[in-house]
Amino acid sequence: MCGRYAFAPKPKQRKALEKTVAVPTELELRLNIAPTQVAYVIANILPTQLQRMEWGLVPHWSTDGKNTGKLINARAEGIAEKPSFREPIHSKRCLVPADSFYEWRKSSEGRKIPYRIFLQNEDLLYLAGIWDEWKQGNKVKRTFSIITTTPNLEMSDLHDRMPVILTDAASQRLWLSPLPLNEVLALLHPPDDGLLSMYPVSEKLNKAGYEGTHLQEPVAEELRLF
Repeated sequence: MCGRYAFAPKPKQRKALEKTVAVPTELELRLNIAPTQVAYVIANILPTQLQRMEWGLVPHWSTDGKNTGKLINARAEGIAEKPSFREPIHSKRCLVPADSFYEWRKSSEGRKIPYRIFLQNEDLLYLAGIWDEWKQGNKVKRTFSIITTTPNLEMSDLHDRMPVILTDAASQRLWLSPLPLNEVLALLHPPDDGLLSMYPVSEKLNKAGYEGTHLQEPVAEELRLF
């Protein structure tokens, strides 16, 4: 599962991003993006610009267009057969840029300890996603899901799922291009072992909507406080 992530690119990361897409001057930086909130994606309909969509897929055939947050993730296994995902995986794909994502480990006392996970080389992460557009009259809503897969070595000790990370420019371009379904599905695998780093962060991250520059600072386990 991927239930929280961050998009607060550092100057080096932003410079690299600007080489591939048009970036707003007033880029909104977020350290605690939660389900149903609006975030940036790079969609195949306009792959040279950042767009804003709601996190949590609302299928185009939804009767009320309500984002319940139940479809924030789409499992890679069987994605082409699931009613909510089978059309988007063919024709509505996106990249979800992030500087890191978060996962939780339960302590012996039952506390949920968040960990920040990021690329060792400190490049931006590009998570594989799908999107859809819901319309009713003059109302238009675009939403997205992050695709998950089985964990690589680093993640396996923390969780049994992780987001699909497209780690090179070639696979990122392919994801946004027209492809036969078998080639799309071939991209949905865990990243190579040895690419990710992680460390525990403040439990304040557990509260959706909480933002603070300290959220990405490492926290020693014995010093973790609410």
